[in-house]
Amino acid sequence: MTIHARIGEVTERIVSRSHEGRSRYLERIRAAASKQPIRKKLGCANLAHGFAACGPADKAELAQGDAPNIGIITAYNDMLSAHQPYERFPELIRSAARAAGAVAQVAGGVPAMCDGVTQGEAGMELSLFSRDAIALATAVGLSHQMFDAALYLGICDKIVPGLVIAALSFGHLPGIFVPAGPMSSGLSNDEKSRIRQLYAEGKIGKAELLEGESRSYHSPGTCTFYGTANSNQMLMEIMGLHLPGASFVNPNTPLRDALTTAAVKRSLEMTASGNDYTPVGEILDEKAFVNGVIGLHATGGSTNHTLHLVAMARAAGITLTWQDFSDLADVTPLVARVYPNGSADVNAFRDAGGVQYVIREFLKEGLLHKDVRTVWGTGLDSYLVTPTLNEEGALSFVPSPEASGNEQVLRPASTPFQATGGLKLLHGNLGKAVIKTSAVKPERHVIEAPAKVFHSQEEMQAAFKAGELTGDFVAVVRFQGPKANGMPELHKLTPPLGVLQDRGQKVALVTDGRMSGASGKIPAAIHVTPEAADGGPIARIQNGDILRLDAVTGELNALVPAAEWAARVPVTADLSANQFGVGRDLFANFRRFVGPADEGASSL
Repeated sequence: MTIHARIGEVTERIVSRSHEGRSRYLERIRAAASKQPIRKKLGCANLAHGFAACGPADKAELAQGDAPNIGIITAYNDMLSAHQPYERFPELIRSAARAAGAVAQVAGGVPAMCDGVTQGEAGMELSLFSRDAIALATAVGLSHQMFDAALYLGICDKIVPGLVIAALSFGHLPGIFVPAGPMSSGLSNDEKSRIRQLYAEGKIGKAELLEGESRSYHSPGTCTFYGTANSNQMLMEIMGLHLPGASFVNPNTPLRDALTTAAVKRSLEMTASGNDYTPVGEILDEKAFVNGVIGLHATGGSTNHTLHLVAMARAAGITLTWQDFSDLADVTPLVARVYPNGSADVNAFRDAGGVQYVIREFLKEGLLHKDVRTVWGTGLDSYLVTPTLNEEGALSFVPSPEASGNEQVLRPASTPFQATGGLKLLHGNLGKAVIKTSAVKPERHVIEAPAKVFHSQEEMQAAFKAGELTGDFVAVVRFQGPKANGMPELHKLTPPLGVLQDRGQKVALVTDGRMSGASGKIPAAIHVTPEAADGGPIARIQNGDILRLDAVTGELNALVPAAEWAARVPVTADLSANQFGVGRDLFANFRRFVGPADEGASSL
């Protein structure tokens, strides 16, 4: 099937726009590639330090110099449910490497914070910048020049993007991303939302709320709603960095362990001394990023990736813009309904056909680039298989089903849930922003109402509790951008706004902060750029100004006479309270040097 004309057009303009940067990048990583292990160039003292802690057999292999050595970058900690299963992975990987005549070493650990724990707390102001810290920590681990390939163990929000950025910095190395899988299904997402809303209304207490949350987040594994963590997993598969079907296999199962072992074997084949040299920097080209954006739209994925994919692409010498996102959304059908865009969770998505079904449908309709390289081989059609264990317990890949297992969750591209993707670019006299519309009812796609302005989510929550949020309004929560306070997620605002909307009020949110993958039923213009702390137009809004958010036409305007609007001086805010505490003082340079949201909000 020939690629859709609009997708081809967008891809070509990305290639043209990125030509100089991508050429320099490829020249650099190709110069770094070597047919022999790079550690052979190390001095004897350097190499002795590198294998001093190894066992005798591994030490002998590395001393001889020819055995491949896999570097493991792990985001393990046992406070994050998603990352706790990684505790077992290094030994699995080492054993599989030894069985193949190779060595594996943990090259480094990277920080892995949980936005679910820090939500609404001061620690959330470190969250976005943790992506860049993860990239830096990964670079430190790989800088020892001991490795022929890398396995990246990470799942959640900023962790995978940070690992990808670093993997691209070491783009001459082959690399596979190794997931740990989602937890089994617990309390339904609809019931969880109902309980949260009851608590916001004061109808239940904290004990009942905690009991509901604990039934939802109940075991090792990734949270099962389709937020940034699970969007990451979809992206790594559709962009060719996972083994086929690896994304959503539950943790601590024989199939999960078999996939981890297979990733080791495949990474050894991909080394420069193997028979299929496949460096990460060659895999993640312009077509791979277009496929990622399309996958995001098709499944109603996380708005955080309007930041992360831009930053990841820049690390590969590719310039990806919000306009590219918007233009691709216009021709990408929404084929998945996974919470918050529906009631199902990612386990149901997997059982309905998962990423393989999306790839099959979109290749059939010419909506994905097939001619790409992946860690599994050449051609995205190599991902139309499902991993399983045969009668002997060995891993095998069988053709994935052609039909959806549940059309309430996953539908054909020819009969989608909606004709276009769930993300829209907004622009107007308030700057640029993005909105996720896939969970917002069509009658709420256009909101025109007076502004109620707040400088923190706590200020708005206090107004809700005081009964001050009456009538139709657009909540403006500003000074939440990357320069102001690290661009925290503002999910604490979802329950009160949901309560007001359910009461019949027309409400919307406009913010230079984030709402991420759990962006739900409230129309929310997020990532407003330029941000208030940069003197952006959002800092000119006054209480009572009529704002128009139109997700149909892509309009975001303050309906204020042009002369009056131009004459207004942007307000400032006292941001001293978020400069210290919970490590925020250590991140001052991140806030100082961070770029704008539409360029990835990166400090690197």
